Amino acid sequence: MTTPALLPLSGRRLPPLNLGASAFPHHRATLRLSEKFILLLILSAFITLCFGAFFFLPDSSKHKRFDLGLEDVLIPHVDTSKGGKNLGGFLIHGQGHDEHRHREEEERLRNKIRADHEKALEEAKEKLKKSRDEIQAEIQTEKNKVVQELKKKDSKPLPPVPLPNLIGINSGEPADPDIREKRNKVKEMMKHAWDNYRQYGWGHNELKPIARKGHSTNIFGNSQMGATIVDALDTLYIMGLHDEFREGQEWIDKNLDFSVVSRACPNISLVLFAVFTLGVFKIKAVQLAGKLLPAFNTPTGIPWAMVNLKSGVGRNWGWASAGSSILAEFGTLHMEFVHLSYLTGDPVYYNKVMHIRKLLQKMDRPNGLYPNYLNPRTGRWGQHHTSVGGLGDSFYEYLLKAWLMSDKMDMEARKMYDDAIEAIEKHLIRKSNGGLTFIGEWKNGHLERKMGHLTCFAGGMFALGADGSRDDKAGHYLQLGAEIAHTCHESYDRTTLKLGPEAFKFDGGVEAVAVRQNEKYYILRPEVIETYWYMWRFTHDPKYRQWGWEATQAIDKYCRVSGGFSGVKDVYSSSPTYDDVQQSFFLAETLKYLYLLFSNDDLLPLDNWVFNTEAHPLPVLHLANTTLSGNPAYR
Repeated sequence: MTTPALLPLSGRRLPPLNLGASAFPHHRATLRLSEKFILLLILSAFITLCFGAFFFLPDSSKHKRFDLGLEDVLIPHVDTSKGGKNLGGFLIHGQGHDEHRHREEEERLRNKIRADHEKALEEAKEKLKKSRDEIQAEIQTEKNKVVQELKKKDSKPLPPVPLPNLIGINSGEPADPDIREKRNKVKEMMKHAWDNYRQYGWGHNELKPIARKGHSTNIFGNSQMGATIVDALDTLYIMGLHDEFREGQEWIDKNLDFSVVSRACPNISLVLFAVFTLGVFKIKAVQLAGKLLPAFNTPTGIPWAMVNLKSGVGRNWGWASAGSSILAEFGTLHMEFVHLSYLTGDPVYYNKVMHIRKLLQKMDRPNGLYPNYLNPRTGRWGQHHTSVGGLGDSFYEYLLKAWLMSDKMDMEARKMYDDAIEAIEKHLIRKSNGGLTFIGEWKNGHLERKMGHLTCFAGGMFALGADGSRDDKAGHYLQLGAEIAHTCHESYDRTTLKLGPEAFKFDGGVEAVAVRQNEKYYILRPEVIETYWYMWRFTHDPKYRQWGWEATQAIDKYCRVSGGFSGVKDVYSSSPTYDDVQQSFFLAETLKYLYLLFSNDDLLPLDNWVFNTEAHPLPVLHLANTTLSGNPAYR
């Protein structure tokens, strides 16, 4: 499932200036460059004179210098053994100081300013003798030096840790030729999506497959952050597309620079953390985590939805219930942060997410449910809206997966999951008049009989959590997962395109059908196919593979265009229109789950791997051998 992650810089882009050789005659370009340097030199000289006159003329007995509080910046360190007062290594002049020494020091400073000024003039003259291309090359070289220094500063060696045995990360080829053919078809679709992104959108976050250009939306922080590359990387590896994997890895190594990112969300930024399990980008994951930590600097420790990676200032989405943080965002950090503490030996990441858990445990929950909004300043719930779909979904998923990832040691997370699922079943799960099981949304004391496509992941979650459920209810939750899978399949089957709408109703005679026009779209979402895969793994009922193949054919028929894959605006229309966006999660999740559905169970076996909310596999950690095992949660 996919939630907002990054916010872009606002503002319009100006067209690039044409500075090529043909833009202006050569002599005119040289004249403009000269004028710029002359003006710069005049301004520099004027500032230097004003600076010296104001700060370095001797003090008068009748006129005191203004105290600007800048002594530690403007007055270099001198010897204070003769009575001067030193603050932080800098001199502040006071009564009784040696006047002669003071004048000598000021003369030295004047001489230094004069020498620096003459040096600047000589450098400027040398610059004027160079061509524009040479000057630009020098500027770029200096910029590259700064970037390299920043990278060196951020790149700290990681302590050696016993990485889990990464078994089952490729192969899984089925013996059945029909299933193998279907799996190869999914792989071909992945190649089509990747190759077109590589050709038309390389380095951009996503692709506009019809316009054939890069695409950027408000869920990413910078148009050149390569979100599709990061998101697709492990899918490429799992499918054996190793050449494509290497070119993506190379781009990330050379181009993914967090020092240029404006704002980020602590939640989906963690997409990067999952791919380090394949042995790459560990340092970058730690760098990003360090830049996200200021988001937790709130009165409650509940993180802001967004944080400026340069200033550390955080804020929330303006539409989120009076400045609240969102449950599915601050509650979907546990797996990645625990992995980081395991990787680095630094408990700071682990402590951040455990603090969130402790706070939630202490709070009153209406009907045992967790509302979607929590104010990070007051620690109070926002409006009482509870959903297992958008805004809430992955919080419940991560309670279960924290337990699985800990090798089933984190009993605190398991208890919270069991309590939450019981409340959901009691207050949100209903059967329609036609016998379809659905999960509604609780809004201010009223159950809305509507289910979103995002909510369809829950069928797989119920199946995944069946083993280990309290009161020997494993069979009950596996059956509940099957019922949700059936309902979500009906939402696909009752459309013209055999693709599911964004949301569907269960009112009166309307069941599993979208009513509003703005809920009839399909944007290549993975949640229904995710549930098919989990149900296949736990039951091996062939209908799940059949349903997955129906979805594969529909996507290939109606979403495929010459430049990639696009979402459609109305799944009930026989002549669909495209939204012209190839979502990054299509490569990360939808195609990955389809590929796994037609693979043997020895590809990423669930005893060894846990998938995060963006379908990136993380290995089960045997935390009994780490410092994390001392926490009461693991008892």
